[in-house]
Amino acid sequence: MRTFLIILDGFGVGEAPDAALYGDEGSNTAYHVALAMGGVNLPNLGKIGLPLIVDVPGSYVSWPPLGAAARLRELSPGKDTTTGHWELMGTVLRDPFPTFPDGFPAEIIESFEKAIGRKILGNYPASGTVIIEQLGPEHLRTGYPIVYTSADSVFQIAAHEDIVPVDVLYEWCKIARQLLQGKNAVARVIARPFAGKPGSFFRTPRRRDFSLPPPRETLLDKLCQGGYDVITLGKLDDIFAGRGITKPLHCPDNDECMKLLSKFVEDDFNGLLFCNLIDFDMKYGHRNNPPGYANALLQFDSWLESFIGRIRPDDLLIITADHGNDPLTPSTDHSREYVPLLVYGGKVRTGNMGTFSGFCCLAKTLAEVYSVDDDGLDGVSFASLILR
Repeated sequence: MRTFLIILDGFGVGEAPDAALYGDEGSNTAYHVALAMGGVNLPNLGKIGLPLIVDVPGSYVSWPPLGAAARLRELSPGKDTTTGHWELMGTVLRDPFPTFPDGFPAEIIESFEKAIGRKILGNYPASGTVIIEQLGPEHLRTGYPIVYTSADSVFQIAAHEDIVPVDVLYEWCKIARQLLQGKNAVARVIARPFAGKPGSFFRTPRRRDFSLPPPRETLLDKLCQGGYDVITLGKLDDIFAGRGITKPLHCPDNDECMKLLSKFVEDDFNGLLFCNLIDFDMKYGHRNNPPGYANALLQFDSWLESFIGRIRPDDLLIITADHGNDPLTPSTDHSREYVPLLVYGGKVRTGNMGTFSGFCCLAKTLAEVYSVDDDGLDGVSFASLILR
């Protein structure tokens, strides 16, 4: 049996009940992106049932819907990529990852500088595209890397590819990963290579994430132990520190991921193909760019029509997200939102399935579908509700 699990990174469908705790009251990524454009017609997401769970101006449900639609509510504290993905795979965090709104402690920075043999620039929360414009010229003069963070639990290191070879930047990230443990154990250390000249710097596609490993076994581990294929596309091998994956394929953007999805839909693998489409979040949500976000949705929806046509009767197609990233809010950070759960396949009961408490319910469901050990996975299976 094949399952295609596609993450629309940052595609929230309305503020979560605890959104106020995160300063995210009123966030609704799907609605606001469409509203800002005067409506966005997503006919193929409409066929599966997206408008059953969120108002998307310009999009409508084809009746009867061809899929099951629901919302997932996050249980873990936080709204970051790692937390969202780990919970989708069955691990609810009890404590949030540490964040550093005032920058990283002096002892961390001093240890990092000593280890790499040079000073750093920055050490404060910032938008990645903004900080390289601000500090890029000084970086070119000195060779000092730019270190910054965000509202997420991340230690990001930016360096110009002509000044710091990418392999060296990756080594610096590994050093930072070793230093950031215990109370300073950020979820991810991220390499942010860039290129260009002052006034026209741009980030290159050779980003890498160096994550903590999940604290216990996830669905990915369970599937591997059960003898199933676990294929990942995008940045997922980084998010799970390479664990529980039989074939990791690192892709820089939506286009490459969708090309590979179109290839794998013709292949005879047995298990899970897990794909993260990063552009919604990285290129458009974080940059408060509704037109770009809307265009990426239209491109995905257009691609989806052909993909759905090649799904086999026993396949499952599942589309969800890891958090919100509303480009119409003043913040450029993630937003605490419900995420969609859209399920399509020959065995799927169609219609609005309501709201499930816990992203982790997806992992529990797939564990039941594949008859693998679900011991240690959080959540409650909804397989009997959505599958005939």
